[in-house]
Amino acid sequence: MRAIPCVLMRGGTSKGPVFLGRDLPSDPAQRDELLLTLMGSGNELEVDGIGGGYPQTSKVAIVTPSAEPGVDVDYLFVQVMVEQRRVDTSPNCGNMLSAVGPFAIEQGLVAATGDVTRLTIRNLNTGSLIDAEICTPGGQVTYVGDTRIDGVPGSAAPVLLEFRNVVGAKTGKLYPTGKPVETIDGLEVSCIDAAMPMVLIRAADLGKRGDETPQALDGDHELLARLESIRLKAGAAMGLGDVRERVIPKPVLISAPTAGGTLCVRYFMPQRCHRALAITGAVGLAVACADGRGLVGDLAGAPDADGLLEFEHPSGRLGVISRWPTGQAWPSCSLIRTARRLFSGSVYVPERVSSEADEAVG
Repeated sequence: MRAIPCVLMRGGTSKGPVFLGRDLPSDPAQRDELLLTLMGSGNELEVDGIGGGYPQTSKVAIVTPSAEPGVDVDYLFVQVMVEQRRVDTSPNCGNMLSAVGPFAIEQGLVAATGDVTRLTIRNLNTGSLIDAEICTPGGQVTYVGDTRIDGVPGSAAPVLLEFRNVVGAKTGKLYPTGKPVETIDGLEVSCIDAAMPMVLIRAADLGKRGDETPQALDGDHELLARLESIRLKAGAAMGLGDVRERVIPKPVLISAPTAGGTLCVRYFMPQRCHRALAITGAVGLAVACADGRGLVGDLAGAPDADGLLEFEHPSGRLGVISRWPTGQAWPSCSLIRTARRLFSGSVYVPERVSSEADEAVG
């Protein structure tokens, strides 16, 4: 068995191992096979690996020093499928992103600067830039604090994330089909690309209230089949090609808020409903609300005086501050997350897989 250095971290409402890029094969195929093995992919429980048996807990972050001027570290996100032995590196993950800054500082990739350390992260999946602020009292990362986020028990130190250049991250356009509202499979939808390619669908148009539990939605096989049909056609219409083996675009059911928020959301990953809401999904929805031309226009409430939009999701709410600086084509979006280091050590893989990885590195 080969030991690979690993830090298991919770980032926002997600969880997964974080690796230094130098500890994994440089060849993508060899790297992916190694990750599939160590996560236990191909089994619904991921019982032979360290994956959590659910899309939110079957994620990997790979962090490397950045050669890009003005950027501190590069971050590659890998979504490891649970029951299928395959990975997808097309999307970003904003929840796991919140673990990148603390990891980079503790690994010595970024020096702590005072009680709060600010760093710039480039997401390699999309090319987007994110500024992060990490609590570092006395020059050390702390995970202890009073900040609470819905979907995570307890409290922790805040992690501020500010997203830049999110519009058109994968396609170059906010509305890749050329129209804010499109008809696909007989339904009106909004296909948007801001932080995450998504296809927005009114819950009512699929016979849903919009506030159903994830368990109820996951158990509705007719609904899931309809969403997948829409998603595949939307992917082609957005210029993403055949998306059967990819997790983008994400189908999102939207409805009017029921608890004083801006919009009620059920976000799919894509075949299962998120127990909370993806950060990139929330950022994309905030941009769509700021633009106001798509389906969200008739459903979303207005932001407060500070630009705060709160999206109601199955575990509570997720707030995004959307500001439109003078001279900028699109708003900037910032939000607060938390993270926690769960364990650090080594994850083990069989000799056969590690030997193939060594050959790839060599």
